[in-house]
Amino acid sequence: MGHSEGLHRRSAGLAGWSELAGRRDGLRGAAGLEMRAMAVEFPVVHGHPNRLPFEGVLTLVDVASDKAPSGAKGHRVVLTRAAAEAALPSLLGMAVDYKAGWDGHDARQKCGIITSAEVDGQRLTVAGYLFARDFPEMEAKIQGNGAASNLMGMSYELADAHVADMRAQVWTLTRATFTGAAILLREKAAYRSTSFRVKRPTAGRRVAVAR
Repeated sequence: MGHSEGLHRRSAGLAGWSELAGRRDGLRGAAGLEMRAMAVEFPVVHGHPNRLPFEGVLTLVDVASDKAPSGAKGHRVVLTRAAAEAALPSLLGMAVDYKAGWDGHDARQKCGIITSAEVDGQRLTVAGYLFARDFPEMEAKIQGNGAASNLMGMSYELADAHVADMRAQVWTLTRATFTGAAILLREKAAYRSTSFRVKRPTAGRRVAVAR
């Protein structure tokens, strides 16, 4: 979580949310765990110079963070699966950012966009595009199959997070809105099991666009 705003006690009742344009799927895996996924589909533009696909593990659900994220007042945190699934729509269209030194967040240094998110088991994974032409240093630092990519992780950014018990040693987040994510060194993230890598664009089917 590296960056959060509006942490407070859980209030009675949850405001309903409407599904965004895109799709949300509930799939039950072999182990009986249900997977929730949501994505916005973009038209395929072959060879787009400013779209570099990425994917990563943003955080873990129902698992305490390895260390306290900033904004949590020294508390480790647990994002519940229910809260993560309810907040999936808020991830779509949010930006990814990075900070010089790769050790934190800089919400004004937006270098990409999240287009899909899913909760699969204990992992909340995301995918999207980096603005490769605008930020050439990103690709230079994070090579898809290079050693540097194995060192990179992610950290989420939240607003309006509700804590079940502010007096608890480990804070349980029961509701939140995602406002973005950061790409950073895995060792600097609150969860050391996060990951981030860029993908080589693959040929896809052409999409007819109505004029």
